[in-house]
Amino acid sequence: MKVYNSIAAYKKTKSSIVTIGTFDGVHVGHQKILKQLYKTALANELESVLVSFFPHPRMVLQKESSLKLLNTIEERTHMIEKTGISNLIVQPFTREFSRLSALDFVRDVLVNQLHIKKIIVGYDHQFGRNRNATIDDLIEFGKTYDFEVIEITAQQLENVSISSTKIRNALNEGAVQTANNYLGYTFMISGLIVKGKGIGKTLEFPTANLHLKEDYKLIPKNGVYLVQSIISGKEVFGLTNIGTNPTVGGTYKTIETYFLDYSNDLYQKEIQLNFIKRIREEKTFESKDALKNAIKKDELFARNYLKINE
Repeated sequence: MKVYNSIAAYKKTKSSIVTIGTFDGVHVGHQKILKQLYKTALANELESVLVSFFPHPRMVLQKESSLKLLNTIEERTHMIEKTGISNLIVQPFTREFSRLSALDFVRDVLVNQLHIKKIIVGYDHQFGRNRNATIDDLIEFGKTYDFEVIEITAQQLENVSISSTKIRNALNEGAVQTANNYLGYTFMISGLIVKGKGIGKTLEFPTANLHLKEDYKLIPKNGVYLVQSIISGKEVFGLTNIGTNPTVGGTYKTIETYFLDYSNDLYQKEIQLNFIKRIREEKTFESKDALKNAIKKDELFARNYLKINE
């Protein structure tokens, strides 16, 4: 898959089939659209092109929005590549770009730049300045500029529209299994292992502290989770605590993982955590011994869960 950092960077001259959207999460609904894009491109010998945006339009047009994204750009790109799409365009979304008129967008972007012959959009698709053009306008433009509009029906789109918001809501509530069902894969966070306070070692549960590079990435609700990673080519499971560690006087949020059956140093390594199940809320315990006993119970639960579901 070829990745372009703007629409202007796309230089191919072969006719294309295009779909447009942020595609945050690349969830099961998105995957159906991209499968249709891929198959239609093959059947008609067209270039398959996905036009995505970053930042998310809501981050730009609604400055007060505290929106967090399901995927980083790297994660989104990796998930889209799995679908077989030939071209991904990540267009920088700016206020200036949002002010393109519907005509300018269709003529200058879709027709002259992307050379479209077909476009896949939802029945309620809106575009152009102030989103004042509809799919009916797009169909009329298609008659003028000789391209076909393939409409995603209300029923098909329902599977898409429910998901990105519902997935965010589920993760904010700690319901990672629900989120994973919508995604069609396991929700992940990635980052660099950095030095912490070493409190885990004093509890006989040494933890790896994960630092996320992207501050726009959604982090699930505080609590203890069963996670999975691949470390040095080996599958490793662990217990991840998201929270402030109130029992030991913590004051800021951390992401700390105690890996089961793994003791090598992970400092300065890049790690991906895949969230399998939420075990419990983060709690304030009356003593370090009480916290230690709770972690032992968490570990026992995790091992039994993995045994049952292996």
